[in-house]
Amino acid sequence: MTTEKPMKVGIIGLGFGATEFIPSLERVPEIEIYAGADLRPQALAEFEKRYGGKTYRTAEELCADPEVEAVWIATPNHLHAANAITAANAGKHINLRKPMGVTMEECAAVMEAVDRSDVKLLAGGQTMGTSPLTIEMRRVITSGELGPLRAMNVVAYTGWMLRPRMPQEVSDADGGGVVWRQAPHQLETTRYLGGGMVRSVRASAGSWRPERPNGTGYYSAFLDFEDGTPVTLVYNAYGYFDSMDLTSWLNDNGHENRAKFRQDLLAGKVDEETRKEATRFGGSAEGTVVGGSEGRPWAPGNLGVLIATCESGDIRMSAQGMYIYDNDGMREVTVHQPGGQGMTLESEIMELYNAVRHDAPMLHDGRWGWATAEVQWAILESAKQRKEIMLQHQVPVPFGF
Repeated sequence: MTTEKPMKVGIIGLGFGATEFIPSLERVPEIEIYAGADLRPQALAEFEKRYGGKTYRTAEELCADPEVEAVWIATPNHLHAANAITAANAGKHINLRKPMGVTMEECAAVMEAVDRSDVKLLAGGQTMGTSPLTIEMRRVITSGELGPLRAMNVVAYTGWMLRPRMPQEVSDADGGGVVWRQAPHQLETTRYLGGGMVRSVRASAGSWRPERPNGTGYYSAFLDFEDGTPVTLVYNAYGYFDSMDLTSWLNDNGHENRAKFRQDLLAGKVDEETRKEATRFGGSAEGTVVGGSEGRPWAPGNLGVLIATCESGDIRMSAQGMYIYDNDGMREVTVHQPGGQGMTLESEIMELYNAVRHDAPMLHDGRWGWATAEVQWAILESAKQRKEIMLQHQVPVPFGF
């Protein structure tokens, strides 16, 4: 338990995204959930009921509250940069969900505002790259026990594009689609494992479902790190097949549900706004899509199945940790993951808290988030131009991480 005064937090955007991190905020004694902003009266009423906190209709009004010390921004992607600039200009520290911005110009503007205001920005987190399993995998790689890292391959198949979605979630122009929304799970993980410095990207992308005509639902990308490490990434978000079937301990029981939802979409029978509203903060289905339980087996999720190849061995995830294949054979290493497999958001909360209170260094600072957003942008640009895109804003994993 801390003896320091809790950091008063304001949440901008009380939608589905907020339901992914609010339970973690509740569990951290260093945090006081103090204020919330949203356009939906029902969300504000539920926030007041649950936390007795202040509520506002706009990000500007919340950021004008002198009691708010830091903000968590969970608005639609195309508003991330503008909201972050508003918060920085008001002197608020910031936790900004992926992506930091949907253009390189937006990312640059956010960094300019953050640097000018001298506030802390945590960006690009809340992905599978934050899990204890990924941290342990990096420890094995950097220890040298398997020799240098030589390659990484990641494959993810999910039904992400064929779940209830609002138009901006599946529109590339609005920061939607699988590249802007889900690629960071693969990019944060592989950038972290590989040291951060991606040299170039060559990619192809696909958008072929009539239900989602404006957003990318598939990509194949080749990342070339500065040290020559190659990384291949595949993500298919149209959901006929699920990559959990690539494991030996899980079974995909959602084939029929995805098929029924796809049929209903084609027939125009789905009220996506109503179904989406139910999963938002204060909705009847809040929390049913998020979470896991202690001891739950690892599942590929939005990361997919990852294999890291070192000079003298390979590493991949197992049900309760990871398998290491080396010259002595194969062994499983158990990795404790509090709260179940997947994202570990408490560690990110404390990453920002310790940066604010104790000026501690961060992994997921603004320039790290910009670097991840640059790779996202490069995937789309490479697919559009059909050529390799050289990167300019990459940063290494800081010492100690």
